[in-house]
Amino acid sequence: MKHVVSVSLGSSKRDFSEEVAFLGQPILVERIGVDGSLDAFAAKMAELDGKVDALGIGGADLYLWVGRRRYVFRDIARCVAGVKTTPVLDGSGLKNSIERETVRFLQANGIVDFAKARTLVTSALDRFGLAEELVAQGGPVVFGDVMFALGLAVPIRRLSTMHLLARVLLPAISRLPFTWVYPTGSSQETVRPRFGKYFAWADVIAGDYHYIRRRMPDHLEGKTILSNTTRESDLEMLRERGVARLVTSTPEINGKSPGTNVFEAIIVALSEKPASQLTADDYMLKVREMGWQPRIVDLA
Repeated sequence: MKHVVSVSLGSSKRDFSEEVAFLGQPILVERIGVDGSLDAFAAKMAELDGKVDALGIGGADLYLWVGRRRYVFRDIARCVAGVKTTPVLDGSGLKNSIERETVRFLQANGIVDFAKARTLVTSALDRFGLAEELVAQGGPVVFGDVMFALGLAVPIRRLSTMHLLARVLLPAISRLPFTWVYPTGSSQETVRPRFGKYFAWADVIAGDYHYIRRRMPDHLEGKTILSNTTRESDLEMLRERGVARLVTSTPEINGKSPGTNVFEAIIVALSEKPASQLTADDYMLKVREMGWQPRIVDLA
């Protein structure tokens, strides 16, 4: 049996261990949260090195891709430096392809008309493929990077502005303590509403679910959430707020929608190619072989 583990900087309350099968291959998929401790994260990664088929980085990004430029988060790079044998994946390779395809699928099948819908993206720098595809569909988009990562009520409405900010800010932001820019550990379990004006404006709220959850208001009637990393209790919380629909780009595992790092690790574990040779097309080919399509949950 293949064995894939996602080590997450997030809360251990979200841990799971599930046996699943993809393409006829049984796989043990586990998530181990370290409650925001970088030291525990690094220790667990080093402990599992050579003992599992692939490791995922959960609750964090190792890389941010903007176009063809790659930026490395220094804190996370230090944490995985002790892994010498097992492939380590942060989901960015799969994220860039599967989230573009999710938007195209929803548009082509008449589920969401992004040409007319107003979309709030919590962080374009975290999901640049998603951001680019949403802009290509023609509807109005607000990028919330400055709001959700830095806490400043500054909406960004142009992708060209995001490119400029990436070139100017990411070299510095990637060197900041990671916990300054992303909720980790117990902070992922806390809801502190902010930026309600932009949640109210949007028909679709897209991006990282921990950013969405942390800042979402009590009322989200009729909204569509496009995200990942959800569990049954999240669905109930969204129902209570009146959300009409949840769409996740990754397949469901026993009621959970794990992050892209989990499925990128699964694909690498199943692939005959080394991770360094896999392209975005390779990831999507393997996902389609699994019978992929977005998970759509009607909550109304």
